[in-house]
Amino acid sequence: MTGREAGAGSAVRWMGAGTALFLAAVDGLPGPAFAAPSPLPGWTRAHVVAHVHYNAEALRRLTRWARTGEPTPMYPGGRRAAEIEDGATQPPEHLRELVHASAAALAADFAGLSPDALAATVVTAQGRSVPAAEIAWLRAREVMVHTVDLDAGLAFPDLPEDFTTALVTDVAAQRCRAGEAAALASWLTGRSHQAPSLGTWL
Repeated sequence: MTGREAGAGSAVRWMGAGTALFLAAVDGLPGPAFAAPSPLPGWTRAHVVAHVHYNAEALRRLTRWARTGEPTPMYPGGRRAAEIEDGATQPPEHLRELVHASAAALAADFAGLSPDALAATVVTAQGRSVPAAEIAWLRAREVMVHTVDLDAGLAFPDLPEDFTTALVTDVAAQRCRAGEAAALASWLTGRSHQAPSLGTWL
């Protein structure tokens, strides 16, 4: 099941649980650990924290789009990479404050959407048209997966099993749309012993 198929309630629950996990992991990192490499190529832990902060701000733009009907892209002017690089240079305590504040603001913005606004169509950074209700799933993916990327003691087995089931289904669906269905099917059914090269996703 994807986040949408799991239902809005599950996605909102995962968003809240993932946010709590991520913020607790950030708060548990000593200042010097922010500069250490993360498992993501070329990114420090500070890059991961900055990305999650700016993702919250980007998803807030989608909530504004849903609420007002005025198209508001997640990353106007393609500034995503520049924001992350700049954010990664901020002092650890400032990054902690930013990521806490943006997470709280996004939660409040999303909770304030009316049923009509939740049904409104918005466009993701990947160009997909989705109902605004799916913002909760988009955020759940970010905070859950990037908690693991902080390399602060939590791994995928520590995440809720119903979430990881939905995540695997969602990733597989996206890869199938990218023309990788045959390679995935061969590997998942044991006909190929080499996992397909999937590249980056989140």
